[in-house]
Amino acid sequence: MTATVVIQPIDMIKVRLQLAGEGVRTGPRPSAFGVARDIIASGKVLDLYTGLSAGLLRQAVYTTARLGFFDTFSKMLNKRAEAANRKVTFAERAGAGLTAGGIAAMIGNPADLALVRMQSDGLKPPAARANYRSALDALVRISKSEGVPALWAGALPTVVRAMALNVGQLTFFAESKAQLKAHTNLSAQSQTFAASAIAGFFASFLSLPFDFIKTRLQKQQKDPLTGKLPYKGLLDCARKVAQEEGWLRFYRGFGTYYVRIAPHAMVTLIVADYLNLITK
Repeated sequence: MTATVVIQPIDMIKVRLQLAGEGVRTGPRPSAFGVARDIIASGKVLDLYTGLSAGLLRQAVYTTARLGFFDTFSKMLNKRAEAANRKVTFAERAGAGLTAGGIAAMIGNPADLALVRMQSDGLKPPAARANYRSALDALVRISKSEGVPALWAGALPTVVRAMALNVGQLTFFAESKAQLKAHTNLSAQSQTFAASAIAGFFASFLSLPFDFIKTRLQKQQKDPLTGKLPYKGLLDCARKVAQEEGWLRFYRGFGTYYVRIAPHAMVTLIVADYLNLITK
């Protein structure tokens, strides 16, 4: 939870970067510092923490489910491997990470959607803003105005993002730690830290394109005149962004995303590894 509070401003800037220049290939390229400066210059520094309640809710639901499912699957794999007198393979760890991430993402999607809606609300004209008071307020109002199924808008890219994130984070952490233990003389603490740093990079690189699409889909709302959504789904969004904005747009704000994901992943993995050690 503490990590969520610390990275909330970074997450806010990340979302604003992903929504900037929608449908336009050329034009000014916003930067993380520029976005932060504009928000602060408006005299509302606390706007950097917009959606904090949704971020905390997402963290509580998603992270708990993700780590819990991964730990359960890992124990099952370890028992199976021990019975067969062999080691758990990288592919098996990857499968556990993918499955755990996918299940947790589906469970946590409503909180994720509330977060994006709250963070993007400030981009609208004042008269069109929803001005959500909290994550619960956002969830209730979205359910009433758009229907309960709307809470799972962008669920597919959210699941794919989570799966990619887990492959990068949990799987590469476990594999890196195993390789460092086998081929280096680093202390257990150094192995954990190095493995978490490696996992943080791969988690960012593999998941950012899906995070980008997720943000676009969760932010979109029906046009009041046509009643249509800008994007029909994951593939349609990916196609339109690639055609209208260019492929590199998917990696806009990578530095900001890495700063958001890597430290959070490292802290989460180190703490989880320590708790796993003392509870054995």
